[in-house]
Amino acid sequence: MRKAPFIFILVLTFTAEVLACFIMITKIRDLKTDPVKVNECVYSVTENFGDDSKYDKQLDYAVIDNEGKLLYKTRDGLSESINEAIKTRGLILDLVVDGEVVGKIIFDYSMGEQMNILKRNIITVFAVISALQIITVVIWYIYVKKSIIKPFQKLNSFAARVAEGNLDMPLEMDREHVFGEFTESFDLMRTELKKARLAEKRASDEKKEMVAKLSHDIKTPVASIKSTSEIGYEVTKEERTREMFSVINAKTDQIKSLVDNLFNSSVQDVTEIAVNPGMYESDVITALIRNADYMNKAGKFIMPSCNVYIDKLRLQQVFDNIFMNSYKYANTAISVNTEITGDYLVIRVADAGPGVKEEELPLLKEKFRRGSNANDKDGAGLGLYLTEYFMEKMDGKLGLKNLEKGFEASVYIRMA
Repeated sequence: MRKAPFIFILVLTFTAEVLACFIMITKIRDLKTDPVKVNECVYSVTENFGDDSKYDKQLDYAVIDNEGKLLYKTRDGLSESINEAIKTRGLILDLVVDGEVVGKIIFDYSMGEQMNILKRNIITVFAVISALQIITVVIWYIYVKKSIIKPFQKLNSFAARVAEGNLDMPLEMDREHVFGEFTESFDLMRTELKKARLAEKRASDEKKEMVAKLSHDIKTPVASIKSTSEIGYEVTKEERTREMFSVINAKTDQIKSLVDNLFNSSVQDVTEIAVNPGMYESDVITALIRNADYMNKAGKFIMPSCNVYIDKLRLQQVFDNIFMNSYKYANTAISVNTEITGDYLVIRVADAGPGVKEEELPLLKEKFRRGSNANDKDGAGLGLYLTEYFMEKMDGKLGLKNLEKGFEASVYIRMA
């Protein structure tokens, strides 16, 4: 697992902290002057009194005579008088040469200074270790977010879109994170579902065609029966016979109405879709556009700050349909421009494709209607129909137009 290096670093830094604590405690215990070394220094000074080049220098000390005059010191900054030594809690010993006290040896503990140095060392060590731990945790968090959280969110979003019926947007393959092995399976599932849906559509289209043929076949003899009965009604003189021809005419009209209803019900199979708009800040729309632009063909754009009246789920489907059409029929770079016009936040999505024939433009938002450039592309002719339906339910509207070079879809979103 890739988490092993991070756990190893955390364990290592924790061990370093424990070890540092142990070393610092040992240092504190060792702050007192070693009596053996003190005796060695005193003996050295006594035996070589007057020749300071031979003095033992294991410890820091100063030598003064009986009048307090400094005779020798191992370094600057030491206590050079009895009063100073008392203040710093130094060790004061008589210097006896040939049985006579000739001065004093002052060993400087410098407890305060040593403690300050020790404190600074402790703070430095713990600051470095803590910084290393924080950096490790931050890197670990970034790794988890990149390798687990974001891929999981992408899978969740993909599953939601599949559940909504959007089977055109593929799931980007990425084997660098922990879910990498699942992405291919998820996309294969989407592919198979799309195949099943296309097969279902073909079956549905065949059913509609069969119903249309049957309707035509039924209408032909019914029309013949009606025309014959009408002629009979006109030429007969018997009242009872005329009544029978009237019944036949009425029944043929009823059969014709039933056949028309059967035909209409077979093609009008898009049921009512729930749209539940509410008030949101406009910055949510940026995320919806980025989610729809999974091929990253749209450049940067600025979203005006305002409140909008939308259903996030349905508006996502709106942008999905618009971007999918651009990918499918243009496959060029896409520009996104925004502006506030009256009571609407207008988002214009334009590509540099061939557009559509001008006479076909008004028909694109009709159900089951597709442009002549869609003959070799899969689809049911419902995308823009549903897009306009959703926008109208959100009190907005959809605009379509050809550009000098390209095609533009304008989404008018009602501001709250």
